[in-house]
Amino acid sequence: MRYQISGKQIDIGTALQSHVQTEIEAVMGKHPFRPTDALVVFSKDAHEFACETVVHLSTGLTVQARAKATEIYAAFDAANDKMEKQLRRYKRRLKDHHRDRANPVEQLGASSYILAAADDEGESEPESLQPMIIAEMQTTIPSLSVGEAVMQMELAGAPVLVFRNERQDTGVNIVYRRDDGNIGWIDPNSTP
Repeated sequence: MRYQISGKQIDIGTALQSHVQTEIEAVMGKHPFRPTDALVVFSKDAHEFACETVVHLSTGLTVQARAKATEIYAAFDAANDKMEKQLRRYKRRLKDHHRDRANPVEQLGASSYILAAADDEGESEPESLQPMIIAEMQTTIPSLSVGEAVMQMELAGAPVLVFRNERQDTGVNIVYRRDDGNIGWIDPNSTP
């Protein structure tokens, strides 16, 4: 497994790097998943350290966890514990997902844009309805079933997931977490 361990404006020592590798291997060793690579990013937020951990599995799914603590090791350990809890929670579904798939999840390429936020300081009407693009990136859209998309959204801790519905081959679908705690699913090609 490949590791990328870095810090945003903080130095990451070799002791922390070996601790991260050892602990991630221990968590992944408890489960029958084949991780391909791990990305761990540390940052400092006021008096706390933040740790974001992302592990990509060979099936194409991603497990992601974030945590904060006053000590850098404690921040990683909390994120690692969250990741282990997610893996335990979805172990049966992930195994079934892997068994059903002969090939990894298909990924479609797409463009992703970051738009400038609206400036409400004294300006009553915008000059144009066209938003200002401040960044353009490449992203991927996975081809998943609805159940797999919900599981992936929860594993990543994301509020929304855009995916291609592989069961219906109906194009792009969206699953999202609603304010009432339930999951919403938008299928543009389905009419009630």
